[in-house]
Amino acid sequence: MANPKSLLFHLHKHWEVVEILARASRELPSFSEAQILAAVSKVSSASDLDERAGVLRALSNADILQRLPRSSELQLNPLVLEFVRGLTREHELGLSSVLQARVEALREATQELNEGVEHDNTDQLRTAAARLSELLRQISQQLDQDRHAILELAEQAKSGESGMPLARRYRRVLDAYDQYVEPMNQMMDTGASGTFYRYLESAEQSLDHAAWQLNIQGALYSHRLQLRQVAYQAKELRRTGRVVAQQCADTLLPLREELRQHNTLSSAISTLLGEIRKKGLRRTLPARKEALSLPVWRAERPRRISVGDDILEVMAEALRFSPQLQTFPEEIELEQNPIADWVNEQALKERLLASLPVEHLFDWLTHHYRDLPDAVLLRLYHDLVRNADWQCVQASHLSTTDLHNVRVHHFPHMLSSL
Repeated sequence: MANPKSLLFHLHKHWEVVEILARASRELPSFSEAQILAAVSKVSSASDLDERAGVLRALSNADILQRLPRSSELQLNPLVLEFVRGLTREHELGLSSVLQARVEALREATQELNEGVEHDNTDQLRTAAARLSELLRQISQQLDQDRHAILELAEQAKSGESGMPLARRYRRVLDAYDQYVEPMNQMMDTGASGTFYRYLESAEQSLDHAAWQLNIQGALYSHRLQLRQVAYQAKELRRTGRVVAQQCADTLLPLREELRQHNTLSSAISTLLGEIRKKGLRRTLPARKEALSLPVWRAERPRRISVGDDILEVMAEALRFSPQLQTFPEEIELEQNPIADWVNEQALKERLLASLPVEHLFDWLTHHYRDLPDAVLLRLYHDLVRNADWQCVQASHLSTTDLHNVRVHHFPHMLSSL
């Protein structure tokens, strides 16, 4: 029997090798020593033969690799293989019959729970609740594993070689749909024929009733908490089952329909319909013999191009069109520059050039031209800031300047010579 501590230690130490072998076990049930040494060399290409052989011996001694009876081949420990596949989402698609059996076991555990409530048997009630919890956990785990397995099947089918026949590429997809998705949809049908939701709903009601009964009796809080947690599991599983079934159907159904659309019969029909669309029915299927005529469904529909009534009305309006005279508006006189009435801008610029550098342009304007209106001062300030005769730099601190009627909060500009 393997030592669990040693197995976990070597599994951690040689995880990359075990992961490669677990992925290859999908196609190879067992491995030769040369194949395992090749897998070790992929992880550490710089290691020599003795080091790779040491890794092989360590995996064998830790019972991660097991030797098959009457053979020199090696296989991964089934427990290790299941563990690695569960972590790496490399599970094979499960059987719908196993899921059906577990759902049927829910009904039996629910009956046991109801009997425990009816006979006021706390031990039987707790045992049935624990059994229900384990079944719900197994069903939820299988649904999650099957969902990832179906997504893996779809990815493999899509990434296959384009030259491979579609029937060969999608063979596993069709098998998965017929053997898993269809039975699963029938089981999860919300009608009378479905068992998944019906049994889960019955289990939820029994768990809620049992928790209510224990609450009335004043049972231990741990017992009531156990029933409440199992009821939460059942509610979550109902939602998870619906989501997983929908995702599996949405993943496989388009691929299944794609294969159906590309089989030989549909290709021939598509070709024939294309010829009929291009050449017409009479030229595509000439009635040379009586057997070639198709009186049941054949119908001649002559094609004629005509103009609709709406187009005719538009054409008639175009013929009766007469341009209308448009009167253009009178020329608008431009407003005179109001600043020229208040100050000589050229003289102001010369005076400002003579005063450079100016630390605070707004203060300079209010100091030398205090009599000007507020609007004129603001207009002068914006024009002078954009003037290219000097260099303008804006300060990073906020400043406040009082005019006649307004107070201006601004970041002051400093002017200097170019």
